[in-house]
Amino acid sequence: MKSPRKLLMAAPLLFLLPLHALASPAYDDQPARHSNGHSCVGCVLVVSVIEQLAQVHNSTVQASMERLCSYLPGKLLLKTTCYLVVDMFGPDIIKLLSMDKNADVVCHTLKFCKQDPGQPLCHLYPLPKETWKFTLEKARQIVKKSPTLKYSRSDSNICSLPFLAKICEMIKSAIKNSVPFKDVDSDKYSVFPTLRGYHWRGRDCNDSNGMAYPGRRPDNWDIHQDSNCNGIWGVDPKDGIPYEKKFCEGSQPRGIILLGDSAGAHFHISPEWITASQMSLKSFVNLPTAITDELNWPQLSGITGFLNSTSGITEDSIYLRLRKRNRCNHRDYQNISKNGASSQNLEKFIESLSRNQLLDHPAIVIYAMIGNDVCNGKSDSVPKMTTPEKLYSKVMQTLKYLNSHLPNGSHVILYGLPDGTFLWDNLHNKYHPLGQLNKDVTYAHFYSFLNCLQVSPCQGWMSSNETLRTLTSQRAEQLSNTLKKIATRKKFTNFNLFYMDFDFQGISFSLLSNCYTRENPPVD
Repeated sequence: MKSPRKLLMAAPLLFLLPLHALASPAYDDQPARHSNGHSCVGCVLVVSVIEQLAQVHNSTVQASMERLCSYLPGKLLLKTTCYLVVDMFGPDIIKLLSMDKNADVVCHTLKFCKQDPGQPLCHLYPLPKETWKFTLEKARQIVKKSPTLKYSRSDSNICSLPFLAKICEMIKSAIKNSVPFKDVDSDKYSVFPTLRGYHWRGRDCNDSNGMAYPGRRPDNWDIHQDSNCNGIWGVDPKDGIPYEKKFCEGSQPRGIILLGDSAGAHFHISPEWITASQMSLKSFVNLPTAITDELNWPQLSGITGFLNSTSGITEDSIYLRLRKRNRCNHRDYQNISKNGASSQNLEKFIESLSRNQLLDHPAIVIYAMIGNDVCNGKSDSVPKMTTPEKLYSKVMQTLKYLNSHLPNGSHVILYGLPDGTFLWDNLHNKYHPLGQLNKDVTYAHFYSFLNCLQVSPCQGWMSSNETLRTLTSQRAEQLSNTLKKIATRKKFTNFNLFYMDFDFQGISFSLLSNCYTRENPPVD
């Protein structure tokens, strides 16, 4: 059996997953610089939190590391991994922080960050007064005998463990293909919430029967069983009429399907995870769920959300409105969104859409690739943006696929791109969670750090370069006009095609205005 130290090298750094999900395109091959960038950001985050926890609680660095680990849940081995990280890197971090080396210096010294030849030095905090080369050399002398420096950071992958390799491949396949990890009858619906389960699409009511799933037309009016999982089945003993027929016949049930990116998946990193002054035992309660949902919260999204936010905000998603007006729509939602998704890679996971033209109800499909056709982390981001011609080709390909899979009577809405200049205009001079304690890191600083490492989720809009922000907005407008042109000029046999500008509230009301529904039937 491997020693704890070797096991640690196979374990991911704390919070590396959130940053990787934030920065990575869905399917693009990642060059080595980008991989190092994710490791660097993860390291700087963790070391910053450790240093600030010591400051907030007036404690030693050792105590702050143990405090951080104590806050983490035991699920997914998060607490165990944290203590292993402390066991491996703690002594070096203590030595470096005690010599007043900041997180940038610590992470470069421990080789989680590196400056490639000919590339700029990427740092989050102000550079030391001494030259960087001199500072780094002094730091390396402090830990020169450390056994951790001989390990390659590129090997820090928990899936390299033989006994986890098979399950890791299954999980990666489920995430890549956007289908549930746990799906006994292979109907693309699950009784398990995360890993693309019912947080993403309606909960399966019979995972041993591939012909029972949300959204299908009732089998023989569901006299004997609930074939469409809306909770309505059986026969009314008073008049012998099946409940499904009594409540749902003629009500035009339809599901809601989202083809989206991280916005549609409701990507979110809780500030409490990286804000030392707010950190407590409650801060990480939802971290295991978030990790197994790829740092997304689809159960709270504005399109397919069905739960109330823990913040006390009542969700009012399109799905919930459809369900409220017609309970026959219960559980008929699919959130087919992915961090980094765009018009150019949608074809790689659109096949996870579940709709049978002969057996299922029509659906409302929202195409909402609202960012990644113009957003990327490249240093020269404009040439990497999708052109109107490429967008037109890929969207037409998607629409032809939908026309061959959606039941007749469906609707498809092409959603325009937003003007993302608000990301800079509203945030650049505000303090990032890492900078709130000492008033030293603004969002502008954080954006610059990500841009330097080429792992920014959107260099075009999250940049101090006003010209670049303007060019990005202009391209977004061009792409929106392309979508509008497609919606105006193209016709399809199985669905009506519409275009809507970026307006969540407006889309909710407009979609529902044409949906005829009957009085809500009772639901089990």
